Amino acid sequence: MKDGTPSATAQRVARYRAEHQVWDVPAVFADPLALPILGEDASAVASRPAQEAPELRALRAFVAVRSRFAEDALSAAFARGVRQYVILGAGLDTFGYRNPHDGLRVFEVDHPATQAWKRQRVSDAGLALPPALTFVPIDFATQTLFTELDRHGFEGAAPAFFSWLGVTMYLEGDVVLGTLRAIAAASPGNAVAFDYRIAARELSGAAARLAARVALAGEPFRSAFEPQALAAELRRFGYARIDDLDASAINERYFTGRSDGLQVRGSAHLVSAAGRSAAERV
Repeated sequence: MKDGTPSATAQRVARYRAEHQVWDVPAVFADPLALPILGEDASAVASRPAQEAPELRALRAFVAVRSRFAEDALSAAFARGVRQYVILGAGLDTFGYRNPHDGLRVFEVDHPATQAWKRQRVSDAGLALPPALTFVPIDFATQTLFTELDRHGFEGAAPAFFSWLGVTMYLEGDVVLGTLRAIAAASPGNAVAFDYRIAARELSGAAARLAARVALAGEPFRSAFEPQALAAELRRFGYARIDDLDASAINERYFTGRSDGLQVRGSAHLVSAAGRSAAERV
């Protein structure tokens, strides 16, 4: 990210999510606000030829399904009694404007430049700020996550669900683990959904080409993990329930039976990890 400008990654992700609403039927992740917040309508997107290059089509599928995965995990956390949702690196995520959970507070955390761009897109789309949504601008180079959350009304001792999508691979590994540790330490009932890249020695040619593209765009990948080693770290931090899906497991859960053959592939994994609920701690 360049100072004063929104993340290029956030812009690409928003476009993939919007295109998924038009090009992939049925949508794995339905988001009626993905097009309006991007500033386009369905007819404009439909008039362009669908991106059918296999690697980019699979990437579009992954961008869509990781949002579905996170919101499925959020619904499970809400059923357990969680009433705070923190979206780390929110970009143009629209959940706060279509929140179906009565009593759930939503905190959007992002770099000030990206958040200013988001708020302008929201205004241009004519979307009102819901009372349950709070923006938390943060520059991680000079500020800390939970200090800024607390300043904006977050209840640190109460359980919360965190989503962290499309971010970990752009951070150093110790920063990723430190954040996951801090989430677990803040409250034993906390839960998180995130995605990550597997270690470089396992990467396919397509994954290597993607890494080269993002590096050329100025936002290089910086971390990758071995699934078993990462799971061990998560358990050490205090997460009791860990669900780690590779491409095969994602396709089996979310893409089975499609007539268009849409599916994910490559080296990215989806994880949901949760601490023990109050009932489990009794």
